[in-house]
Amino acid sequence: MYRYLKKHYWWHNMKREIAQFVSQCLTCQQVKASRQRPAGLLQPLSIPVWKWDDVAMDFIIVLPRTIKGYIVIWVVVDRLTKSAHFIPGKATYSVERWAELYLQEIVRLHGIPISSSLGQVGERVLLGPELVQKTNGAIQRIRARMQTAQSRQKSYADNRRNELEFNVGDHVFLRVAPAKGILLFDKKGKLSPRYIGPFEILEHVGPVAYKLALPPSLAAVHNVFHVSILRKYVYDPLHVLDPEPLPLDGTLYYEEVPVEILAKETKMLRNRAIDLVKVLWRNHQVEEATWEREDEIRTK
Repeated sequence: MYRYLKKHYWWHNMKREIAQFVSQCLTCQQVKASRQRPAGLLQPLSIPVWKWDDVAMDFIIVLPRTIKGYIVIWVVVDRLTKSAHFIPGKATYSVERWAELYLQEIVRLHGIPISSSLGQVGERVLLGPELVQKTNGAIQRIRARMQTAQSRQKSYADNRRNELEFNVGDHVFLRVAPAKGILLFDKKGKLSPRYIGPFEILEHVGPVAYKLALPPSLAAVHNVFHVSILRKYVYDPLHVLDPEPLPLDGTLYYEEVPVEILAKETKMLRNRAIDLVKVLWRNHQVEEATWEREDEIRTK
């Protein structure tokens, strides 16, 4: 803005006042894309002391059905040695059934894992035969190598991140994203909402997370957020902070609803033709209308 205004105007402290005005612009704070490096330094997980002390798990779902009716694979991985168990299951299994499988397949072979979230367990003192002592030495070498690799990985990641902190009582914007689930043939409008709020910070949770005071309309959203999706709110007494709330889901995505069809055309591809319509979306201006496939719009 300063570059354009200086051609026609000048006043004392002009550049500083323009920068301050732009930084306090409510619309800019809510819709402007961030050009900074991601906030929040990398927080590596603690390295387990012993094998099968700490496990990670996930489910692979919607697989082809086997003869026995299995369509799920439960993957349980030891975080230290990376050895894994692949347990087949069914989508109809209850929590109790999964717990039984955990006891049969994991606890029976390796004992009860110690979750890293329960705190540091300290170094184990291994007494016994020579084989156990050799195993202990091998585990210590694995841990030392993992610590070296983890430290190097953190240094590389932190070179591309910013260390950003807020104080309790500060007000911040919360980043959201649209979810239309359709293919866009044109780029998204520049004034699409990217941040909502501002919200007050209630608590500093861990090194890179904050608890926010969310309104009742966002009761379904967990109120602890990573610092990378927060933006500091710059106060201005002229701001009107009562906009129409966006209909967000529990993952901070909002559904963009088509309001009107402005135009229609056919896009010719190599082997076929695709009917397109120019759609005006809710919460957007006419100049932000986008071209979408007509068949997908009809299904919405």
